[in-house]
Amino acid sequence: MSIQEIRLFGDPVLLTPASAVIDFDKELRNLVADLTDTMLEAPGAGLAAPQIGVPLRVFTWNVDDVLGHLINPTLSLGDEIQDGEEGCLSFPELRYETKRALKAVAKGFNMFGEPIVVEGSEFLARALQHETDHLDGILFIDRLSSQDRKLAMKEIRESEWFNVQSEKGNVPTIKSSPHSLFGRNT
Repeated sequence: MSIQEIRLFGDPVLLTPASAVIDFDKELRNLVADLTDTMLEAPGAGLAAPQIGVPLRVFTWNVDDVLGHLINPTLSLGDEIQDGEEGCLSFPELRYETKRALKAVAKGFNMFGEPIVVEGSEFLARALQHETDHLDGILFIDRLSSQDRKLAMKEIRESEWFNVQSEKGNVPTIKSSPHSLFGRNT
């Protein structure tokens, strides 16, 4: 449909838990199209609706050239952990090693309201977790160790895009995740 502006760190919509989708209508299908187009243009491996300023529980992904979307997701995570580099379209050029579950099962709905289950490992599991976090108002830097979070914040404060956000009055906050970080957020 159309390319949307991606909200950057400091925008309050990124820290606000998204609302469940109730109506599976044309407007929702347009949102999925906008998310997909914006994600591909960026380019990114995933994009959640709050990242384009829409506080609904919807996200898209593009992993291994497979496009998908999920609405009102719930996640079940495996016990095995992976550590790998992660970034986010809301944090341009910022990448840090981030611990995630190696396997994830996401249950939700497609844009027509039909139930779907997505099982992923490695990169797809990482994308499912990252985008679901966005829907809960959690950012990937919330998952970093204290030391890495300090380094990330320094890098963010020195970035050009952050200074533009600050001038707009978007003051960022860092919070600790209320979710299990596998005992490794130290």
